[in-house]
Amino acid sequence: MIQNSMSQRDQEIKPKILYYGTPVILLNTLNEDETTNITPISSSWGLGDCIVLGLGLGGKAIENLQRDPESVVNIPDPSLWENVEALAPFTGRNPVPEYKLDSGFSYEKDKYRAAGLTPKESKTVKPSRIDECPLQIEAIVKNIRIPEHNPVFGIVEVQAVHVHAHKNIVMDQHHVDPRKWSPLIYNFRHYFGLGDELGKTFRAET
Repeated sequence: MIQNSMSQRDQEIKPKILYYGTPVILLNTLNEDETTNITPISSSWGLGDCIVLGLGLGGKAIENLQRDPESVVNIPDPSLWENVEALAPFTGRNPVPEYKLDSGFSYEKDKYRAAGLTPKESKTVKPSRIDECPLQIEAIVKNIRIPEHNPVFGIVEVQAVHVHAHKNIVMDQHHVDPRKWSPLIYNFRHYFGLGDELGKTFRAET
């Protein structure tokens, strides 16, 4: 029997955002002068060698990707949350778009300096990697789509071409040890790490 939709277990809410617990990404893209821009984002998912990114239109990241389809998907761990947050009020767009000014953003050219992070040369793509991030994925843009129902966002599909991992989280040559690796999680605009392991799927290889 289906429960009554007005059950005491839940209630209908109207949150302004739906960041319901996703990994933080520091997306590196190439500026016009071939310096690297860093953009914190919290909308992504991966399937095979494809990573799908959600980016706001009007930002520097999507502008850069439309001009030059190379990027690095850097994935920080919880220890880097303050570095990530240091980037939050900045944009690489100059002049700053009006809607970002209204939200308190300001222009910052050198995102590495602002965040206290270190650039590292990539293997084949032009944007640099972030040395402090335990996972760094060099990627090529394959498709950018603007959804008709919400044309203020871009859905960007990238293909991973090189995956770099800190040695302390690698096991068996090519596997990331899930007991040693923890992504930084953005949970309704608050930062979290992972809790204790609960178990693993039957398809787990480690």
